[in-house]
Amino acid sequence: MVEFYDTTLRDGSQAEGVAFSVEDKLIIIEALDKLGIRYIEGGYPGSNPKDIEFFKRAKGLALETATIVPFGSTRYPTYTADTDPNLAALLDTGARTVTIFGKTWRLHATDVLRVTAEENLELIESSVRYLVDNGREVIYDAEHFFDGYADDAAYAIETLRAAAAGGASCLVLCDTNGGRLPLEVQEGVEVILSELALPVGIHTHNDAGMGAANAVLAVQAGATHVQGTFNGYGERCGNANLASIIPTIQLKLGMQCLSDVQLQSITSVSRLISELANLPHDERQPYVGRSAFAHKGGLHTDAIRKNRLTYEHIVPEAVGNTQRILVSDQAGRGTIMKKIEKEYPNYDKNSPQVLELFKRLKEAEQEGYQYEAAEASFELLTRKVFNGYEPFFDPVGFRVIIEQFTDFAMRSEATVKVTTPDGLTAHTAADGDGPVNALDTALRKALEQFYPALQTVRLIDYKVRVLDTKAGTGSKVRVLIEASDGERSWRTVGVSENIISASCEALIDSFEYKLYIDKSSSGDPE
Repeated sequence: MVEFYDTTLRDGSQAEGVAFSVEDKLIIIEALDKLGIRYIEGGYPGSNPKDIEFFKRAKGLALETATIVPFGSTRYPTYTADTDPNLAALLDTGARTVTIFGKTWRLHATDVLRVTAEENLELIESSVRYLVDNGREVIYDAEHFFDGYADDAAYAIETLRAAAAGGASCLVLCDTNGGRLPLEVQEGVEVILSELALPVGIHTHNDAGMGAANAVLAVQAGATHVQGTFNGYGERCGNANLASIIPTIQLKLGMQCLSDVQLQSITSVSRLISELANLPHDERQPYVGRSAFAHKGGLHTDAIRKNRLTYEHIVPEAVGNTQRILVSDQAGRGTIMKKIEKEYPNYDKNSPQVLELFKRLKEAEQEGYQYEAAEASFELLTRKVFNGYEPFFDPVGFRVIIEQFTDFAMRSEATVKVTTPDGLTAHTAADGDGPVNALDTALRKALEQFYPALQTVRLIDYKVRVLDTKAGTGSKVRVLIEASDGERSWRTVGVSENIISASCEALIDSFEYKLYIDKSSSGDPE
């Protein structure tokens, strides 16, 4: 049985651009607990007031499987164990399990701590023993183990003997610099397991791109405790990514670490942590990225339609992800059939509607449209071809005025006119922070009179891509909009030589799609 130790909240927060509030940490801990993570490293209480506050508030959490662990170092050379403020801070958290790190590499003992190699061994043993004597389970992180082992294997092993003598319950071998290769990690794990009768853990970094591979090979070599962060957050190039390691160990090595239901939530947990870190989710992450099971090539998608195992290494649903078929200039009719077969099961590649949809897609892509990331626009187009889809409103026209005053202040105003299938008309105007915002505001103002549900829609992303840079300011642009109503999100696309016109097209599709999905789920848009 392999146990997982998450250090996203401590090691992960050392990544450039990542900072978690106390509230963020509490939310993440509850999600990781439900996922089935055994240990969650909450922070370094000896280093900052925020982590002290966190551990006070974390005492009120009712966790099912996880143990919250504070992190610290062996005692400072100038203190005894019972007077060391860092060790006292660990005990003050009230946590029943603590993690401390110590120096394994002789170089670090002599040049960083400025102690002799023998004094370093005493620092390790006395620190661990003090915590154990105070009723704590101690996980010992052997910092720079693999570098220290390469430099002086005998001394690296002696540091672990010192931790074991002090009463440590698990010895974690750390590739702190992230530069070691898999076979070096395998050798280190096997040697320590043969030398010491304690469970061995692994903590790897990704500086050579080997973080996950090293962690998995360590497990194959006998390690039963794996440390890492979600989404690979961490200092420099990051830590080993638990969102990749956990499914690999469970689905590839056949070691049941989480329940099947828990594993199915790993994608949503990964996305939650991205959201709380206020970073875009890496959509190319293995297992949990949006692109992990996305297929674009026509031959690939045709094969997947016959047997999904032809181009997918696992069933996406096992990790809570979904298969996606991308409609692109490489797509054939087989790709389109795979994408629409659930909604239109009674059609084949030669059906007139499929041929018409294929024709329209190719024409649109010649104009610069791409539907890979704009699935809402693709679905509306499909509905128009297959169902004679009637729009909820007709945008009769719009006008945008941009004025600049002598103090260089800019003013944007948009005027919009729309009609409904019932013959009702709205003619509205609105100011905005720029022409696109003014247009968005005016459209909402007009449409919310008829469809109040649009009040919940908010723009969460807006991207512009120049399609032909050689044409300079006369180039076509493609606008991609992502919107959300608080429950769902969707993307739409618009293309034009005029950025405002392209934006208007994407906005119209976005509002249309919201009304369409509301009607599909309830029978009638609000």
